Amino acid sequence: MLPKLAADKLNSPAIGRRVCRKRSVDDRRGAHLRPRTPVARQGRSKSTQSNTPFHSFHGAHHVKMHTRVTRQLGIEHPIIQGGMQWVGVAELAAAVSNAGGLGILTALTQPTPDDLRREIARTRAMTDSPFGVNLTILPAIQPPPYAAYVQAIIDSGVKIVETAGNSPKEFIARFKDAGVTIVHKCTTVRHALSAERNGVDMVSIDGLECAGHPGEDDVGGLVLIPAAARALKIPIIASGGIADGRGMAAALALGAEGVNMGTRFCVTQEAPIHEHIKQALVQGTERDTALLFRTLKNTARVFRNAIADEVRTIEQRPGGCTFEEIRPLVAGARGRAALRSGDVNGGVISAGQCIGLIDDVPTCAVLMARMVAECRERLDAARGFLAA
Repeated sequence: MLPKLAADKLNSPAIGRRVCRKRSVDDRRGAHLRPRTPVARQGRSKSTQSNTPFHSFHGAHHVKMHTRVTRQLGIEHPIIQGGMQWVGVAELAAAVSNAGGLGILTALTQPTPDDLRREIARTRAMTDSPFGVNLTILPAIQPPPYAAYVQAIIDSGVKIVETAGNSPKEFIARFKDAGVTIVHKCTTVRHALSAERNGVDMVSIDGLECAGHPGEDDVGGLVLIPAAARALKIPIIASGGIADGRGMAAALALGAEGVNMGTRFCVTQEAPIHEHIKQALVQGTERDTALLFRTLKNTARVFRNAIADEVRTIEQRPGGCTFEEIRPLVAGARGRAALRSGDVNGGVISAGQCIGLIDDVPTCAVLMARMVAECRERLDAARGFLAA
């Protein structure tokens, strides 16, 4: 059952929220089935609570960061909101872009290419800043009309596209002819090198910590990011496990020139997700995710709820299982309904391990200004370690 938080906490439009102590999984056996009581989190400074005006973070919104990612994408801060099914819509994408990052619409969240055209137009009405469109290409018996979605992106004048899943090689020439910058999301260095050879402009490299599909190699960002930076000539963007300025500073130090965040942007005021789901993610720890579909060689990291536990139990049976046996539990429509209704145990909910770093539900502007300020502080502190 959903944690029973006070109604005024769930429905308040205020940015500031009480910080919840994140308990370990061992302390929370059956926690999904009993109410949780929010209490002040111990040992953590409240000086950067989300009700702090974004302009007070050392002027962070007005300080531009300069990398190849910011220059080529035309953005102030090297922060990208990754494409997310059901979540990457105009309100969120515009909020990220207006705050100086790159907002991303998710093409396949829209039922048809014409619906995507309308969503792009809605986004343009909300922001004058650059934004992009995610196109995830997956094998299917009856695949979506990918070529028509590509044409909708081009016809609408979008100049940045994030591709994911299978290689976008089939569409690269069309995007290039239209002057579109291509950011391809990969989970391995070998796939990133292939994407570079095929002509993409940047690679977003996903470590094992990420939500969604981290691949099957099980390499975390601490190794994967510098390995990619060492191997590629084009800019790389770090993805997976990043939720604050510390992670951003670490990614830049490891050789990335930007960061991509999905889970962290899910827990913002503008994300089209029910408040109950956001609060469940706030209360989760870094141990509250689960890897599904391991036996099917299609690993996905999700929030650990009743559905995730049931799927893992089925997968761990002697002899494993087929996808058809778990399909009713993991159906996309069921997950979408859970995000809308707030039923934490209603379906599969993608979430990365960075939920252990999330304490609040800020606006995108507050989140990003805070990240930039903290990133600068951590990089300055690191320089101090070199002082004689």
